[in-house]
Amino acid sequence: MSDATPRPASKVLSWDDLLRTRAALRGEGKRLVQCHGCFDIVHPGHIRHLRQAKSLGDVLLVSITGDSGISKGVGRPLIPEELRADNLAALDFVDYVYIEHRATAVEMLAQVQPDIYIKGKEYESNRDARFLAERQAVERAGGRVVFSSGDVVFSSTALIAAMEQSVDPFHARLAQLVRREELQGERLFQSLSRIRGQRVVIVGESILDTYVLCDRPDVAGESPILTLRPLEARHYDGGGAVIARHAASLGAAPILITPMPESEAAHEMRRRLLAEGIDVRTLPVRSPIPEKQRFLVGQQKILKVDLVEPLLLDGAQHQSLIGLARDAVREHGGVDACIVADFGLGLFSPQVLHAMCEAVRPHARVLSGDVSGKRSSLRAMHHMDLLCPSEIELREALRLHSEGLTLAVWKLLEETKSRSAIITLGADGLVAFDKLPGLDLADPLDDWTTRLKSEHVPALCPLAIDPLGCGDSLLTSATLALAAGAPLVAAASLGACAASIQVQRLGNSEITATDLRQQIVRVHNSHLTFAGNETIRSRGLTPTYRRAG
Repeated sequence: MSDATPRPASKVLSWDDLLRTRAALRGEGKRLVQCHGCFDIVHPGHIRHLRQAKSLGDVLLVSITGDSGISKGVGRPLIPEELRADNLAALDFVDYVYIEHRATAVEMLAQVQPDIYIKGKEYESNRDARFLAERQAVERAGGRVVFSSGDVVFSSTALIAAMEQSVDPFHARLAQLVRREELQGERLFQSLSRIRGQRVVIVGESILDTYVLCDRPDVAGESPILTLRPLEARHYDGGGAVIARHAASLGAAPILITPMPESEAAHEMRRRLLAEGIDVRTLPVRSPIPEKQRFLVGQQKILKVDLVEPLLLDGAQHQSLIGLARDAVREHGGVDACIVADFGLGLFSPQVLHAMCEAVRPHARVLSGDVSGKRSSLRAMHHMDLLCPSEIELREALRLHSEGLTLAVWKLLEETKSRSAIITLGADGLVAFDKLPGLDLADPLDDWTTRLKSEHVPALCPLAIDPLGCGDSLLTSATLALAAGAPLVAAASLGACAASIQVQRLGNSEITATDLRQQIVRVHNSHLTFAGNETIRSRGLTPTYRRAG
């Protein structure tokens, strides 16, 4: 073995690599010490146990029980196997880590044949059949079983139980959600698979989001103003363009209806979208593509500059826009979904937005919409299956600033004759509202709150690196999930997963089906995925769902 310390990524061995490594160590005459366990939480007792183990030989191998082999109760393991392996590999006195997927360690020990197998002090008088079989396998191969000192004793199970008793309501709600049948990983994976090939039409302005990365700020000599020195510019497609990119990356077949000028920037954007399999159908306009520049130092945004000329469309252009959308949704007998996004840049007036929804509604199985900016028109989106505004956008549109959220949502759904809404709440996650089936809405109810069913989904990421575009990824994922037959709570959960991925990235990049599958696994395998709201605020962090703009 090289004197150089192995990098953590290279310490986690496959089965074949483990056997080759063991043979090499035997050839070099080096003693292999092995520890085996769950290591769900690496606590001080584990550290002392592993340090002592390393002192007994030349090389320390730590094998961990895979997720499927752990039966310590609901929610265990707390940390998924890959992260548990990475945690151990990060310790400098641990040389190698292996994930054992078989039910017991007996077969592994019989083949690896460690020189020393070390267990905790509590096993010294243990007569459990599984441990006795492990001991026999080690000793049959000529190895020794040694028990650690046990001078500091912790119990991972007891620690986890204590944490769960003191957990905040948001964490408890997340644990409650992941146990529901419709939110099981297999069901969510099936919904993602059914998205592939769906035909979806997106109507909205496309935006160019530019991130200018700068050197550390200074104060100008001539006056107390901020000085920034640009180092690098990164460009991202935003608005309707990124919604189409999300849809394509999730496996759908998107058609983008968007205004575009005759310019090099527009041609470049069009080429990028076409290269990703997006059918781009443009409304010719004279205004340049709206660009929003954000100046950053590190990951902190210092300044935003909007290079936006509001669109001024005449009646003929409005009719052309509606015609493009109507033709697109009519093709092949209709589409699976249509997303209408009003970014408040002048593409839609309330009358045009209402006419757009009326035109596409008969030909889309799922019709969804969202707004951004003070010039947008949420109340003009009629007959929608899903509306996805933030709480602020909802209250601004209805001028209901102090009333209960359920009342505000009910008024929105009633006025727009829409079916459901996902309201994003920033650091508090989102709430999905659905009209209860079988109601006679012409018959007034004494208690109007019984007309709506609501489901709260906590924010799934405690650290917001960049909230730009989280609302777009949520809108796209939730819409396509609904079109795939998922219930609203499942669509909202997939949307929350997409937003939690987006918020951890710098810039407005597309979310793939693989990204969502990995996030679903993280949420289901780890109760530590969500940090409590008080912890978030104490660190000055804000996980949010925010639309581009």
